Amino acid sequence: MAVKTFAAIDVGSYELSMKIFEVSPKVKLREIDHIRHRIDLGTDTYTTGKLGGGKVDELCRVLSEYAHIMKTYQVSDYKAYGTSAIREMANKALVLEQIKIRSGIRIDVISNSEQRFLDYKAIASKGESFNWLISNGTAIIDIGGGSLQVSLFDKDSLVTTQNIRLGILLIRERLTQLKLKPSQYEEIIEELSAAQIGVLEKLYLKGKKIENIIVVDEYISNALGRQDRRYLENYLDMQTWLEFTEDIRGRSMAELGKSLQMPEGSVFLLYISSVLVQKFVDAMGAANLWIPGVTLCDGIAYEYAEKNKIPFTTHDFEKDIIDCTQNISKRYMGSKKRGETLEKIALTIFDAMKKIHGLGKRERLLLRLAALLHDCGKYITLTNVGEASYEIVMSTEIIGISHKEREIVANVVRYNYRDFAYYDDDMERTKTLDETSYLTVAKLTAILRIATGLDRSHKEKFRDITAQIRERELILNVNTPYDITLEKGLLSPRAAFFEEIFNITPVIKRKKGM
Repeated sequence: MAVKTFAAIDVGSYELSMKIFEVSPKVKLREIDHIRHRIDLGTDTYTTGKLGGGKVDELCRVLSEYAHIMKTYQVSDYKAYGTSAIREMANKALVLEQIKIRSGIRIDVISNSEQRFLDYKAIASKGESFNWLISNGTAIIDIGGGSLQVSLFDKDSLVTTQNIRLGILLIRERLTQLKLKPSQYEEIIEELSAAQIGVLEKLYLKGKKIENIIVVDEYISNALGRQDRRYLENYLDMQTWLEFTEDIRGRSMAELGKSLQMPEGSVFLLYISSVLVQKFVDAMGAANLWIPGVTLCDGIAYEYAEKNKIPFTTHDFEKDIIDCTQNISKRYMGSKKRGETLEKIALTIFDAMKKIHGLGKRERLLLRLAALLHDCGKYITLTNVGEASYEIVMSTEIIGISHKEREIVANVVRYNYRDFAYYDDDMERTKTLDETSYLTVAKLTAILRIATGLDRSHKEKFRDITAQIRERELILNVNTPYDITLEKGLLSPRAAFFEEIFNITPVIKRKKGM
């Protein structure tokens, strides 16, 4: 790959940010420029649900300037992502169309889990520091305008990730509405956050030792970096952190703004962020803080370099998604052994049919997730498992997959249990899926139904299985000492749907001598 110039644009809740990078196998990512423009989109969106005309004009004007800057740098490619302030707009489609026409820049709106995963990748790009930290109990606190995300790691495994409605813009609006004195801010922030942090402690922190906290935010890292860049490169001990927060609490917004060369509006958000982080430090009892100063723009650039096969880290991000999903299954009393058995059978069928189904690596991952979560609804009901499983998956954050991908997984687990809804016949159930996603649901459901049928007795009779295509048959070769009369008998109705989707008939063949 030759040297390329890439622009990453973050249309955030409180700021419009663009970073220009040089991307090449030799330097990997080198930041050339960072342009920022303060624009408060979040207040409009979070209070009225829409973006006003003046803000739209400003957004288009600044993005037009960014487009001009990209030409100056001879940018060969760019990516612009909108986060929660754009995501939650009722008039989102209209605003995005105006921006595209007036500035020439296309903004893709990403889900919360995609946004946090990009932030997470930006941290991981720091290399060994990240890998060493998550080998111990570690929490990532990713602070945004509309919410914050808490991701817990233990022994290199992502245990859980939870989105909490404690965004700094939302808290700022509450504090402003209440017309408080500055001396009352900390107490009110504590009252707003205490209940949700308490639930997090009760459900996810019990018995877990959190030694390290990694903070992703715009304002703390900015303030620390202005004081000393080394603060962003090394871990902070608690004494250094406490001195920093005491300094923030002990001075007026005007004094802090002058000292840190930050606008007072940003200083207010810095104050809120620092109080929130302290509440998590107190709850978790962590000994170290790392505030690496990464932004969503860094994650966007990392993603671009990754797609161009420029490696940064040996960290296995797909494993994080699987680990998180296994922990969701565990939370709803799913059988780990059965999930792994279904996963193995389903992937064996998927891999044997690559030329037939036309799906790729990403869809293979979604099939794995569906296999692991296939019966999570049994935690709620034994009579309507499909619908209950659907609701659980749709209500649960799975970091690293988009909202659309989560919907695909949810529908696959739903239709594993109930009659399949055809695209034109049942718009109530399929209207949120585009046709491509609907077809993916159909194909993955057909595969999962066969896998589920082959382990109907839950006795793992088919762990030793191979699959191959011969003419118009999917031959499932099994090596098992168990009686498989039940599985053969139950295959027929599932095979009918599989044949309808792929025009291929599944056939069980037992190896001779068994």
